[in-house]
Amino acid sequence: MAARTKSPSRAKDVRSTDAADYQFLPRPIAAMAKGFTDGHEIEPHKHTRDQLVYSLTGVMRVRTKTEAWIVPPDRAVYLPGQTVHAISMRGEVQMRTLYISRDAHDDLPPAPTVLEVSPLLRELILALIDEPVIYDERGRAGAVAFLILAEIAKAQRLSLVIPMPRDARLLRLCNALLENPASRLTLDNWVDTAGASSRTLARLFEAELGMSFSAWRQRVRFHNAMEAIVGGEPISRVAERNGYRSSSAFSAAFRKAMGQAPSSLRVDGVS
Repeated sequence: MAARTKSPSRAKDVRSTDAADYQFLPRPIAAMAKGFTDGHEIEPHKHTRDQLVYSLTGVMRVRTKTEAWIVPPDRAVYLPGQTVHAISMRGEVQMRTLYISRDAHDDLPPAPTVLEVSPLLRELILALIDEPVIYDERGRAGAVAFLILAEIAKAQRLSLVIPMPRDARLLRLCNALLENPASRLTLDNWVDTAGASSRTLARLFEAELGMSFSAWRQRVRFHNAMEAIVGGEPISRVAERNGYRSSSAFSAAFRKAMGQAPSSLRVDGVS
């Protein structure tokens, strides 16, 4: 029996939660809403269209073969089409995803990156979700889609990235630290896990990731701290748990490594 296909009229009435249904729609942007429970994992996959991954609540960990990001609310990850990526959820995540035709705008990000989501972009995304999937391009929804593309093109790119290695030995070490950022093991202690000498591992960190072992570990810890801050934990407590004697020292180190102050995250006034 031949497979059943969805008619365009049906696509207008029901908003699917299957990403495959949004890749070839006759519109420059297709918007999908989907909720996930804490700890849910989306296995490595890719899409035909570019993708903007944004969450109204919770924190997402998005990872490609060579990079990883911690994505709190007010941030989004832009992934060009055909980028293989995986996503894990921290907390209850209400994801809002835009699938964007590559030729929809001249200034779309050419490589995976984290974008700052302005209040305007947030409201535009929510507005497009409320429109039919196959919306009227000459009406309100068409204007909303046009403004979304303009906002994405001008959105600030943020350096919230954890570079990941290609070398299998170093990758074993890095994956272990991602799972346990608080680990105090030195490079010498990772020799057996990685299957390489500490000297080789130190060289690989500089050659593949452009930073030392301690700098990379600090970045992972700051990303982990970001999750705690977004979750409402006081910055003073996060600082103490990460080995800093004061919030000010932690904030200065965080800003230097992450390019933004921890207080710029959504903390609802908690410090």
